[in-house]
Amino acid sequence: MRTRYAFFNIAAGLGNQLVITALSFLSRTVFIHSLGVEYLGVNALFTSMLAMISLAEAGIGASITYQLYKPVAQDDRPRILGLMRLYRRAYAAIALVVLALGLLVLPLLPVVVRDTGVEHLELIYVLFVLNTALPYFFIHRHSFLNVNQKNYIVTLSFTGATAAATLLKILVLIETGSYMLYLLTECGITLAATIGVAVAAGRMYPYLRSKEAAPIDPETKRELKKNVKAILLQNVGSYFIFGAESLVISSFVSVIAVGLYSNYKMLIDISRNFIYQISNNLYHSVGNLVAQESRERIYAVFRGMQLMNFWLYSCAAIVLYAVIEPFIRAWIGGAYVMEAAVPALLLLLFFERGMRNAVATVKTTAGIFREDRYAPLLQAAVTLGGAVALVGPLGISGVFLGSLIGALAIPFWLTPYWVYRKVFKLPLRRYFTVYARYVAVGGAACAAVLLVCRFLPADGWTAVAARLAAALAVPNLLYWALFRRLEEFAVLAGAARRIAEMLAGRLRPGAGRAGSEAKQTQ
Repeated sequence: MRTRYAFFNIAAGLGNQLVITALSFLSRTVFIHSLGVEYLGVNALFTSMLAMISLAEAGIGASITYQLYKPVAQDDRPRILGLMRLYRRAYAAIALVVLALGLLVLPLLPVVVRDTGVEHLELIYVLFVLNTALPYFFIHRHSFLNVNQKNYIVTLSFTGATAAATLLKILVLIETGSYMLYLLTECGITLAATIGVAVAAGRMYPYLRSKEAAPIDPETKRELKKNVKAILLQNVGSYFIFGAESLVISSFVSVIAVGLYSNYKMLIDISRNFIYQISNNLYHSVGNLVAQESRERIYAVFRGMQLMNFWLYSCAAIVLYAVIEPFIRAWIGGAYVMEAAVPALLLLLFFERGMRNAVATVKTTAGIFREDRYAPLLQAAVTLGGAVALVGPLGISGVFLGSLIGALAIPFWLTPYWVYRKVFKLPLRRYFTVYARYVAVGGAACAAVLLVCRFLPADGWTAVAARLAAALAVPNLLYWALFRRLEEFAVLAGAARRIAEMLAGRLRPGAGRAGSEAKQTQ
């Protein structure tokens, strides 16, 4: 059943990403031609600033979601209702805190947005705050669908909403050229979609409306408080690691530079989101696995996920490095191309963070929150200190070099340390031995692709197509030749076979349950 739900979730996520990707390019193209790079920079900067608002949700949401895995697996409805009631109240408090904190930032806008001709900057920022805060009043049931491995419902709902919002925003820009109306359209549709998914969850699980909630015992409350504090500390650090890049660029370089960087970030985020649809939709399956299976089984699945993450993230990084500059030239022009060091550093960060996904998934689903709660704050200090120190002599590249130094200094080794110590109970050298092997293979694949690209066109859509073909073919052939006999490849191949059987109709709904019942009667 885990495989079946994972398949639905992955299929919905990938379909969603295909639609969103096509619309993103169309919307970004219309946005640039209608409003220009300065508005693009402001849009990217405020999106980054408001990312900090989600920190409170991450602290409470991740902790309560962790607590929900076991009662959902056992169908313990009174306990589920008690946690969901706590969840609803927490989200309502978060919405109010978000509004208050967001509005407190208003006086700082002239400091972080310098030398801009964008009008009504304060009102634009308020719309961003409202668009971030208001959905929290209705979002508590979304995570319940995720824990039940039915996040494809959330995904499909937001696919439709995003598609409608994007098309309407494009129409608004073409007809009026109004950025304010553009933002109002997005706010309205986002709120409507959030409410719609909450209503759908209530209809699918009518008992969520019941008043017969079990009181949360003091021990669980204490654990929740500890986990919330730990995750909140982690996410405050994470915001300053990932969200402050745009702030540093805007403050020390220019808001236009933020706009140029946002195009590269969009392309990398599109790739990350495609991969995320696979890894995130497996996240809740791993959560159920950790709750029910042996340490050996969890470790076997982890090794398969580790190989999958390397394969996907390294291939994506190599493809992007080969095509990103000719793609931007062909898409919106050479004026939007940045210095060569920028994509190189961004893609090293992309690969390093991606390789950490498997071990971070096990860490979170196993409830390891407090042990490294200060690590992101330390990483943030190293990252910001490096970025501010290096932005002067190196320019925008110094910001991303600071981020890479911070990542390698702290989470690169600390996250696997806690997972191998507390979950797998294995020596850490096993992780880094496998990691080093993957890096060596990925480096060889990248070098081979760059060698092939020297003989291919450098500009135009022909160059993009030729480089894309080479960057897809070379790493995948190499990886298949090297990894096809590994046990972790067998784990991935087994999952792929089960999905293929499902597609062929061999894995019928209820078949696994019937087989299990048959075994129990023997």
